[in-house]
Amino acid sequence: MNQDPEQIARDNIDKQLIACGWVIQDKDKINLNAALGVVVRYYLTQDGKETDYVLFIDKKPVGVIEAKRVEEGHRLTTVEEQSNEYANSKLKYLNNDPLPFVYESTGDVTRFTDFRDPKPRSRPVFTFHRPETFRTWLKTEKSLRASLLDIPVLHTEGLRDCQINAITKLESSFKEFKPKALIQMATGSGKTFTAISFIYRLLKFTEAKRILFLVDTKNLGEQAEQEFMSFLPNDDNRKFTELYGVHRLKSGYVPTDNHVYISTIQRLYSILKGTELEESDEEENPNERWQPKEPMPVVYNEKLPIEFFDFIVIDECHRSIYNLWMQVIQYYDAFQIGLTATPDNRTFGYFNQNIVSEYTHEQAIADGVNVGFDVFLIETQITQQGGTIWKGEYVERREKLSRKKRWELQDENENYTANQLDKDIVNPNQIRLIIKTFKEHLPEIFPDRLTDKGEFEIPKTLIFAKTDSHADDIINIVREEFGEGNSFCKKITYRNKDEDPKSVLTQFLRLGSCP
Repeated sequence: MNQDPEQIARDNIDKQLIACGWVIQDKDKINLNAALGVVVRYYLTQDGKETDYVLFIDKKPVGVIEAKRVEEGHRLTTVEEQSNEYANSKLKYLNNDPLPFVYESTGDVTRFTDFRDPKPRSRPVFTFHRPETFRTWLKTEKSLRASLLDIPVLHTEGLRDCQINAITKLESSFKEFKPKALIQMATGSGKTFTAISFIYRLLKFTEAKRILFLVDTKNLGEQAEQEFMSFLPNDDNRKFTELYGVHRLKSGYVPTDNHVYISTIQRLYSILKGTELEESDEEENPNERWQPKEPMPVVYNEKLPIEFFDFIVIDECHRSIYNLWMQVIQYYDAFQIGLTATPDNRTFGYFNQNIVSEYTHEQAIADGVNVGFDVFLIETQITQQGGTIWKGEYVERREKLSRKKRWELQDENENYTANQLDKDIVNPNQIRLIIKTFKEHLPEIFPDRLTDKGEFEIPKTLIFAKTDSHADDIINIVREEFGEGNSFCKKITYRNKDEDPKSVLTQFLRLGSCP
């Protein structure tokens, strides 16, 4: 027997309301003392119209839900007038004021409007807000969006022109209530400092309570935490962390009494899924890992309701807003601000082409913020086009973790792409050719390294590897080609249990010449 489509929608809505902490009652069995948040089905208006749901907080009506069939999800904006009419109606037996909170929902798709906002605008939400949230909102003088209009003119002392421009235009975007904004700033121009500056102003001047600073690697999270700890506002002699609580998520526990939360997107995904996460899973860009074709969807988590964060600042957003990670960001009913030096068309599209700052590397060099540099490009045919493993060759196979080797006879020709190089396929000769070419051209690349005695000082060099295994191959070849020992070339990774990576990096910075 086919169930009524509208009843299916109501059943889904009921499940979500219960998960969000609401108690659902029928109109003929009302007990508003049963809970902080009570939802009454089919409550009548004084002129006899039947609502789908009326929301009560502390026994007072505060909102309505207009329920529609699943197949009507595409037309929820067209029924806003109907739900608005119910919100402005007098309810039976009550002399209520207009109700400020309105939803339209199919159980799959839900839109929400807060009529306390200066220009009420419906927005999609993952699910419903909790009763405690409505109680808090009703006690505040202004809604979050109304308070954004109170952000004062920026004090510019200690800020670069590019930072002033980014913050000023971002705050103008907030005052237009745009849900997403993108800040493009060249590496080295102070993106994180800029972010902390506007986060400080949001916490000081608006009704923002919690702000998420989202990164894609543990290392970036640690760096951000240090910058928050050292940040000194230009209008206060106390450090940021003396004024506001900052917490970096390291486990599934999420305290509720902080203002800024720093987390990798992997950590947040695991918390929403209720699964454990090893710290090693936070050490590399998550989009470079294999991901399931059909990822497990994020589900509602009462520990982190959709309204937990008011703003989400996404560092290196060009790397972390796609694939399964997008659902983590879209779970929250929050403003989103992206930070990146290298956006692409997907990035522009995701942030609704609301680019509040465009500060390129070329501009940074012209302004003296960054220094210029020359590029010496080394490309091989395999780097560009990939290659072929020929039939009849003996091929070395490696086990991923143990590095154990075995040899297999290639029984047919196998082509590999440039993207597979150094991940699925290792070509040691290609790595060696690049290292040899680099070594041979060092005097040309760094002419200022020639001493008065005609000797060449090898400059400090960072080589970025794609994987741990790739790094090991590079290290061995560098040591061989330069004729040096173990200390000449070392690997820095947050997976190294024998040496503290920060100590290795500090030692590297203090050394004279060493790749």
